[in-house]
Amino acid sequence: MQGACVSKLCVCICVSVLLRSVISQPPTESDTYTECTDGYHWDPQTEHCKDINECETIQDACKGEMKCFNHYGGYLCLPRSASVIPAPEPPITPTEPFNPCPLGYEPQGDSCVDVDECERDEHDCQPSQQCINTLGAFTCQCPDGYRKVGTECIDIDECRYRYCQHRCVNVPGSFACQCEPGFQLAGNNRSCIDVNECDMGAPCSQRCYNTYGTFLCRCDQGYELGPDGFACNDIDECSFSSYLCQYQCVNEPGKFSCVCPEGYQLLGTRLCQDINECETGEHQCTETQTCVNVHGRYQCVDSNRCQEPYVQVSENRCVCPVSKPACRDLPFSTVHRYMTITSERSVPSDIFQIQATSVSPGAYNTFRIRSGDENGDFYIRQINNISAMLVLARAVSGPREYTLDLEMVSVNPLLSYHGSSALRLTIYVGPYTF
Repeated sequence: MQGACVSKLCVCICVSVLLRSVISQPPTESDTYTECTDGYHWDPQTEHCKDINECETIQDACKGEMKCFNHYGGYLCLPRSASVIPAPEPPITPTEPFNPCPLGYEPQGDSCVDVDECERDEHDCQPSQQCINTLGAFTCQCPDGYRKVGTECIDIDECRYRYCQHRCVNVPGSFACQCEPGFQLAGNNRSCIDVNECDMGAPCSQRCYNTYGTFLCRCDQGYELGPDGFACNDIDECSFSSYLCQYQCVNEPGKFSCVCPEGYQLLGTRLCQDINECETGEHQCTETQTCVNVHGRYQCVDSNRCQEPYVQVSENRCVCPVSKPACRDLPFSTVHRYMTITSERSVPSDIFQIQATSVSPGAYNTFRIRSGDENGDFYIRQINNISAMLVLARAVSGPREYTLDLEMVSVNPLLSYHGSSALRLTIYVGPYTF
């Protein structure tokens, strides 16, 4: 038996050179022979050499974290985690007759033939090992995944050799490769290939995009990804701004739409436009009435709006005859006009221009608001001798209606003439700013 300290860590492996001829040593022809090789002692009862258990007879045979394993003719120091398949005690065979043939052969007639120790079960291979017969001897072969250390079979840690692309799990006699999440084993059981989770029922509620080792969920326009990364929640665009729609924003799944109040129609996708019921015929005015379109609705007015002492001379025009005493202090003629404006219009704002239809030479004209502006919401700005502008002085809100009598006073010194004419303007203020 020879012992050798492999390193300064005192990890010692004691190896015995085991000869098949000394596993169980029969005595020689002399009955007084009692000597045995190293690692064995003479057993007088069986009259054979018996193996010495050094793990019991030598104190602290193995140092540190090493464990002692008895071996034929010696002992082994192996790590405590080592997987060792113990060998059975060699059987004590009876004394065999003298064999003139070499070891591993037997006489057959005048020649020597090989002994198949494996077939005769005359070998010392462990149960986990495979006996292979050779000429004059035999060998003990370990199973796949094990390596032979002495007579023992030790598991090979294949994971040390990086056979696997991702993770390696060592098991007794073999190994298994595993892949990270998002991958699966390829056909060679070692490489890892990407898994297309989108084709395997990924939990995306709308759109799924496969990426290397994982996947991403995305949403259609008008939706946003939820906190779980899978669900798509509707975006309430109407809550972002009050300027998306001119009147009212209505949120819908994945989008929004704009609506307009009654009397209006959508212009494009966001603006509201007044519906002219007088042009579309969607009114209920009679034949004796005139349809006047205003913001968001219409108004039916009498075709003849001339009141005593005025008489109608044409559409929308009334004249007060000079022959009637009541006409002496009234404008000679009155013209009826209608207009509509939006609420909260910026001020001052020019809204209506007054234009004289006829002017005599040498006449001097002035313009004024005769009646209907009790709150001072309007004023007149004269442009020249024949025209003036009606100006909105204060912002007004509707729905509301004004009836203003705008008067042009004419003075002609050459003809000694002093007279006036009026324009009765009905202003409808719509309920909205559009």
